[in-house]
Amino acid sequence: MPKSLTKVVYKPDTQSTDEFTVIVNPAEYKKWKEGGKTIPLSEVVDSFKVFYSNQGAQGILGTPSKQQLDTVFDTTKDVDVVTQILEKGKDQPSNGFTSGMGATNVARGSFTIDSKGKGLTGI
Repeated sequence: MPKSLTKVVYKPDTQSTDEFTVIVNPAEYKKWKEGGKTIPLSEVVDSFKVFYSNQGAQGILGTPSKQQLDTVFDTTKDVDVVTQILEKGKDQPSNGFTSGMGATNVARGSFTIDSKGKGLTGI
């Protein structure tokens, strides 16, 4: 059975629709957030992939450019960006994310996640 995952969403500005998202293991993230900073980030996050949406909570999650990461987080290093999102972001439990639902052939996909629930057919 695939483990359930949670997304942690960081909005740099309350008035903006820009959101940066990281997919995490909810149990490990809770321990990490409560002060267990000794837990390796590789156990907390599902991957070091940062997703970006400029449509708020609804819409397709793509990948941010290095310029966007540098502007918002003052770095393009994935570990530093993920750490900032985990520290400043809010977790949003989702029953739509499971680790067994990943792309089976990454070379064929575009690394987008549709959080609207329609799949990629609505593009």
